[in-house]
Amino acid sequence: MNKGKYYITTAIAYTSRVPHIGNTYEAVLADAIARYKRLTGYDVFFMTGTDEHGQKIQQQAEAEGVTPKEHVDHIAGEIRRIWDMMNVSYDKFIRTTDEFHEKSVAKIFKQLYDQGDIYKSKYTGHYCVACESFFTDTQLVDGKCPDCGGPVEIASEESYFLRLSKYADRLMQHIEENPDFIQPKARRNEMVNNFLKPGLQDLCVSRSSFSWGIPVEFDPGHVIYVWIDALSNYITGLGYRPGETSEMYSKYWPADVHLIGKDILRFHTIYWPIILMALGEPLPKKVFGHPWLLMGGEKMSKSKGNVIYADDLVKYFGVDAVRYFVLNEMPFASDGSLTYELVAARYNSDLANILGNLVNRTMAMTGKYFGGVVPACGELTEVDNDLRATAANAVASVEKAMDELRVADAIGEIWTLLRRSNRYIDETEPWVLAKDEAKKERLGTVLYHLLESIRTAAVLLKAYLPETAERIFRQLNTEETAYESVLAFGAMKSGVALGTSEVLFARIDEKALMEQIEKDNAVPEEPKREYAPLAEEISFDQFMAIDLRAAKILTCEPVKKSKKLLKMTVDLGFEERQVVSGIAAWYKPEDLIGKTVAFVANLKPAKLCGVESQGMILAADGADDSAQVLFLPAGTEPGDKIR
Repeated sequence: MNKGKYYITTAIAYTSRVPHIGNTYEAVLADAIARYKRLTGYDVFFMTGTDEHGQKIQQQAEAEGVTPKEHVDHIAGEIRRIWDMMNVSYDKFIRTTDEFHEKSVAKIFKQLYDQGDIYKSKYTGHYCVACESFFTDTQLVDGKCPDCGGPVEIASEESYFLRLSKYADRLMQHIEENPDFIQPKARRNEMVNNFLKPGLQDLCVSRSSFSWGIPVEFDPGHVIYVWIDALSNYITGLGYRPGETSEMYSKYWPADVHLIGKDILRFHTIYWPIILMALGEPLPKKVFGHPWLLMGGEKMSKSKGNVIYADDLVKYFGVDAVRYFVLNEMPFASDGSLTYELVAARYNSDLANILGNLVNRTMAMTGKYFGGVVPACGELTEVDNDLRATAANAVASVEKAMDELRVADAIGEIWTLLRRSNRYIDETEPWVLAKDEAKKERLGTVLYHLLESIRTAAVLLKAYLPETAERIFRQLNTEETAYESVLAFGAMKSGVALGTSEVLFARIDEKALMEQIEKDNAVPEEPKREYAPLAEEISFDQFMAIDLRAAKILTCEPVKKSKKLLKMTVDLGFEERQVVSGIAAWYKPEDLIGKTVAFVANLKPAKLCGVESQGMILAADGADDSAQVLFLPAGTEPGDKIR
């Protein structure tokens, strides 16, 4: 059964930091869609990856004391590890530092420039480093970035611009003629009313104020801005390059769906389609802006301290339980919420009670009453037919929900079948039937229906909880795991011995778990600082005998043969002095030159490593025995007395 191709992508993850569970949700969501499409007969190509260029990454690498490439290699490796841990079945993991991608993006930029869709000009505007975006005065919200709410800075530089305005009418027409192009509907209305109708301004597509990016090949002082670079991955990952042919690109493009967060919808539904129009390439069939996974009602943010990582959740609940929660709890168009308490409650109620208990009871009863062999199915009753109808409806309803990317609704249909199966046990009472030998055939029919319903649910669960589905198949000892096997009830073969029973999801003690989580995440108390003992008292006259002056550092250099000492020339206003200070471990010469410091001017000269020191710079003891030089405020003149 081959239903044709299906190309799905996630937004590529930005390699500034390790992603939290809110970021990981997108990869798991895309994986569930890709797995379902494969299950139902599509030739799927699923691509994800990492966005690795930009000013923010360059700044972070500099702060860490590593190269940008070293920084992105580490973060990209962590992202891939997390995706693999969560069983994300991608077919390609693209990195925007891949050689083919970089060369292809350079050619894309050159083609757009050669045909007049990119031009050079100068831009002055409000720039958000976090979002790597420029904004006009009217776009700011309370003077801050409208996307992330962070600070902006005035930036002015020569840049290349993409003529968005040239294609605005054509894009509007495409959206009107293809109502499913932007989903959900509310997102489409937002893009049209807030951006297209007011009129598009041409887009800055190069930067010259930093170097970590793909160079503009005909103007090396510029690097290609993140949105042409990052967005182009969807086609370069298929082997696209202007003027060349690619079998993969011809086969899979246009994408069936770009799955992205709602916060980057503008870039994918306005900038990206216009880039494709300018290149003369087809547009993706659908861009789906999924909602956010919130932490206790707020967007996850490191600065707020409300971040949960996939590793943490998997440690306490396991991979499939985490997949179940994020897929089941996210509404189609509105934000979902996550807390440890919610995950624990859902784990017990849905996974342990409804699914786990159903499988455990059915396996135990089949073992007890039929020696662990699948019984034959006999004459049907009304309650049997109702269970069969529920199973058939689950298959059809899951398909309908998945066609609309309503993943939570699809999972809900599977749980409807599981709940109905549990109720079927209460209605048929197998333990009562087992007491009457004359009802052995009826007992066999009941257990067959339970086993087949569980198998049907497991086939559907392959898209969402793949490890759990495989564990169920091993217990059932069945090879009937294909999607075609659930299109009609009854593929479970009678007379086959079941496999070994195991607990799928053991109930957890929610109170004990929360206590453990609180303990694991407790912030250790800062150790109490030990202070040096006070020196002996001195008189006022003794203190006044110390001549403290403001001194401006004119020159500074390391003392040869010493790792601790810096030699400085200081200006006391009325004369210059040479002073030696043991602060080389904490300050570089360039950190000190031009600064005004507190200086003991009447200290008897002394030699340190053979270099005469004619005074002393004052410093406070900092953390870890570091020295904190006492810099004086602006306006303090050399020679001013300190009292």
